Amino acid sequence: MLVARALQSIVKVGSLELADAKGRTHRIEGGPGPSVAASLHDPRLHWKLLTNPFLHVGEAYMNGTLKIDRGTLGDLIELCCANLSTIGDNPLFKYRDWLGLKLRSLQQYNPVGRAKANVAHHYDLSATLYDLFLDKDRQYSCAYFTDPGESLDTAQENKKRHLAAKLLIRPETRVLDIGSGWGGLGLYLARTCEATVTGVTLSEEQHTLSNRHAAEAGLSHRARFHLRDYREETGVYDRIVSVGMFEHVGAGHYREFFAKMRTLLADDGVAVLHSIGRMEPPSNTNAWLRKYIFPGGYSPALSEVLAAIERERLFVTDIEILRLHYAETLRHWYDRFQANRARIAEIYDERFCRMWEFYLKGCEMAFRYWNQMVFQIQIAKRQDAVPLTRDYMLDWERAHRATSATDAPDATTRPRTDIAA
Repeated sequence: MLVARALQSIVKVGSLELADAKGRTHRIEGGPGPSVAASLHDPRLHWKLLTNPFLHVGEAYMNGTLKIDRGTLGDLIELCCANLSTIGDNPLFKYRDWLGLKLRSLQQYNPVGRAKANVAHHYDLSATLYDLFLDKDRQYSCAYFTDPGESLDTAQENKKRHLAAKLLIRPETRVLDIGSGWGGLGLYLARTCEATVTGVTLSEEQHTLSNRHAAEAGLSHRARFHLRDYREETGVYDRIVSVGMFEHVGAGHYREFFAKMRTLLADDGVAVLHSIGRMEPPSNTNAWLRKYIFPGGYSPALSEVLAAIERERLFVTDIEILRLHYAETLRHWYDRFQANRARIAEIYDERFCRMWEFYLKGCEMAFRYWNQMVFQIQIAKRQDAVPLTRDYMLDWERAHRATSATDAPDATTRPRTDIAA
């Protein structure tokens, strides 16, 4: 089998025992690392895995034509991540990477209408699905673990507090939340900081629920959420925050994004951008992830983002890199997904469950062993918009850590959003 011969030259870390679709077993031994036994149940996979493993490994797992007979899905993906550098040396994949860079402007073309459709593909799924694996405040972005033993809910509360500290919010500060999700961060800023918050999202599901949560919390007068593209927003804001939305902008739209930020931000304003990024030069989105999970999505290199900020004459006043925080967040999400897998299979089906298992575990391994990270960039129009040292962040977080537990929404009192798919 050609794919087995190719794997002999690729697998330098770990070991793989692969049974092909004709029942023949191939053993590939590398150095110390994950040990996995898998079997193929479709003869077409022999060629597919050879020509485009980045797409077809995930598809085969989803379809049940690639089965793991020994080890776990995490072991298989860790084995793949450990040997990606070897794959990258292959001329075929070097050409594929080159072609991907040439085509990515088309793949990431996200005008207003297409951006809304891309968001709906992922974020307008069943509300019950997200209740079953996210924290009680439904934060669907990287948590902030100040201690390895912290719960997911505590780490997500840490994240909101960490962002608020960087935003320097005072009572009545006008805040724009670009990509406001289910409203958790916006409501935190309205409740804890007494800010006036405007949130914008392209997800109809998120728009409905975030306004419902604002009403339930008695914060509708301080937090309003709109079904609107950020490019359609008007007005001037003292603070702008965007968490987990920039990954959907597309590299060709970065200057457009920061030009709009400059228009919306007050002269003495401060913005914080929180996004997934990559610890390598500009590249392209994994083919499977782009097709099944995040159409139009892309995790940028920091160099791409900084270049766009500079060209729009904005100042970067602080940068923080979160390395393994998202790996831990995804581990919690995966475990919660597995604990509720039977319920999720009732809402969707077995193939959907395998797709999301591959998504959650694959992303965890990418953050833990490969090239993914999260960055937080503080941005201003003036050099003197923030204090000279970072002490103000730590001081604010310390002052508000003790009160955060009482401020946090209580899962026992807040109604669940168990809406059928």
